[in-house]
Amino acid sequence: MGPRRSTRSKGALTDREGLEPASPNGQPVVRGGARGSDSGADNREEACTSAEAALERPSTRDRILDVALELFVQSGFDGTSLRVIAERLGITKAALYYYFASKDDILMALHMRVHEFGREAIASMGDEPVTLRAWAELVRGMMDQMMAQRKLFLLHERNQAAIEKLHRQEHMEAHEDLESNFRRILSDSRVPLRDRVRMASAFGVVFACLFLSGDAFASVPNEELRGLVHDAVEAVLKR
Repeated sequence: MGPRRSTRSKGALTDREGLEPASPNGQPVVRGGARGSDSGADNREEACTSAEAALERPSTRDRILDVALELFVQSGFDGTSLRVIAERLGITKAALYYYFASKDDILMALHMRVHEFGREAIASMGDEPVTLRAWAELVRGMMDQMMAQRKLFLLHERNQAAIEKLHRQEHMEAHEDLESNFRRILSDSRVPLRDRVRMASAFGVVFACLFLSGDAFASVPNEELRGLVHDAVEAVLKR
């Protein structure tokens, strides 16, 4: 008799999405497509369409995080249970445990999204002196990312006590990596001091308006707030 299969497999959870667990190359395997050369061009076209649609869907892990973010903002971290998250997603609590061992793990994953803002762009600046124009482009790109994730900042504002308890190694490493690259750029003596101060100030404008302000601008539409923050950044960086 062979070994018993676990009923909490990733394949079982993703069946409703038409996906099997990821293949060795990391891509999901799409079922129901053409399986042989005798299936015809129509089946091949249908399989390609299904594959593209499947890859465009958010992953199950991301859907869990998105739903948890909504609930944590609405009801608070302490007021939201894993059962409520699972029910909102239409999955079992056991299926939820396949992706996250605890509610703290979900909160940490959401918090780590904040560290992604501008991290790759700052790290990619290389060793050449950074110009004000290049910095302005970086700040605009980071601002667009942040505007698309404004609820993350409400999450931090409304759940500060819970987030402050999360001091894990991966969090500290990500934080230190971002700070290290930021300071490296601002410490470059090849860039005029005047420009470096403006670069730091532009960064501060974005974080102050979108992060530190909490609920102050919560009722302002994205496009309006983005335009106002953009104008403030341009004013700081203007020669």
